[in-house]
Amino acid sequence: MGRAKEFDTETVLRKATSVFGAYGYEGTSLSLLLSELGIARQSLYDTYGTKHDLFVSALKFYIQQKTEAGIKLLNECTSVRQGVTELFNEAVNVLTDNERRNECFIINSAVEQAPQNHEIAAFIQTTNQQMEDVFHTALLRGQRSGELKHAEEELPGLARFLNYSRLSLTFTAKSGASTEALRDFVQMTLRAMD
Repeated sequence: MGRAKEFDTETVLRKATSVFGAYGYEGTSLSLLLSELGIARQSLYDTYGTKHDLFVSALKFYIQQKTEAGIKLLNECTSVRQGVTELFNEAVNVLTDNERRNECFIINSAVEQAPQNHEIAAFIQTTNQQMEDVFHTALLRGQRSGELKHAEEELPGLARFLNYSRLSLTFTAKSGASTEALRDFVQMTLRAMD
């Protein structure tokens, strides 16, 4: 009978997300990972496999958490504008919080890996489509209730725009934009719903 794990796998995935986000995939050495995660090499291999396997697991964990939270928010909001605004404002809050911002930057590492890794590319495409569909459903609800004045045929493009604007926030923050610049970006993005 094997020994029980002496660490929480979810905590390790959260830490791995931050490490890969801070240093990028290529810049994250195995020794850095082990040090930051606080686990032994054999535990990493036994639980996650290779560094690449851990990266994919951390990426999926992060994206699923964020996607599920976004879906929940947009599906439960009574006002589409309010729901979309909360989603973007929370993204800015995370991206400007030194304790939480690095986890978001794993997206940049994933984009770097996607051209060479079909699994990562497919996963990103699937979750992007999920979020785009949720934006579209929320916008359609807002259009039918009279909250939005857009024609129904405009809504798929608006949903895509909102989704990719959400993703662009991460790149903009990683590039060193100020909190004010990020909030301005959000305000301009939200005007697309006017």
